[in-house]
Amino acid sequence: MKVLNDTRTAFARELGPELRRPAGLLFTMLLPLLFLALFAPLLPDTRSPGGETGTPWQWFVPGMLVLLALSATSGAGAYLLNEMTSGSFEHMLVTPLNRAAMLVGRVLKEVVVLLAQAMLVLALLLPTDFPIHPLGALAGLALLTVFGIGAGALSFALALHCRKQQTLFYGVQQAIFFPLLLLSGILLPITETTAPTWLYALSRINPATYVVDAERACSPTSSPRRGCCTGPSRRRPSRYWEWSRASAACATPRCERSVTLRPPAAVRVRTRRSTVP
Repeated sequence: MKVLNDTRTAFARELGPELRRPAGLLFTMLLPLLFLALFAPLLPDTRSPGGETGTPWQWFVPGMLVLLALSATSGAGAYLLNEMTSGSFEHMLVTPLNRAAMLVGRVLKEVVVLLAQAMLVLALLLPTDFPIHPLGALAGLALLTVFGIGAGALSFALALHCRKQQTLFYGVQQAIFFPLLLLSGILLPITETTAPTWLYALSRINPATYVVDAERACSPTSSPRRGCCTGPSRRRPSRYWEWSRASAACATPRCERSVTLRPPAAVRVRTRRSTVP
């Protein structure tokens, strides 16, 4: 019972500053939000094994949630390192708080902040084509909780071992963060058919790859609702778009035979009227 009370005390101590400055939560969300705003619209439509076409959000958003968990919890040890350097952590060690409860309370604070940020990202995606299923969203948040606990605990362990060398902590943290990010398939798919053999083998060793795959499995490619903001668009592309694609294809050096292109009727009528004196 004492361990639970000490954990609650440490959790309240760590969560208090975050509640007093909620704008600080946006800084760790900056990288995933930039990718969602500037990178996701460039991705093509995804296709499920069943043949249904989905929007890029359904493939990209789960990876961004894992990126949010990595960026938020991997740097959690930096706060502990700063407290050990300033001496405030030494003041806590002289209190009767349980030593393990101090770290558990810190990890729980990081998880609560992570879940709040993830729900905020999902709320911002409501006007888009990303379908949110309640059960899938809950399963994804539970998976992020487990992953955040593990990443936060490793970050605190690294900070304790590097308490006398801050540069070593940041060097090891960045050396682990970027390979986990790039080899997990968060930004681009790493499959056996599209990636080199050595790169695919490294991605299979990366534990974050399986977290990303599980997150995407919690986001099915089909939505039970079809509306203006849910489900893939099934509109047929316009004739102007087809004509422009055919023109671009025939303009390449690979076009060996002449092709007569007929523009849409509206363009023919407009051209005929413009030639009349």
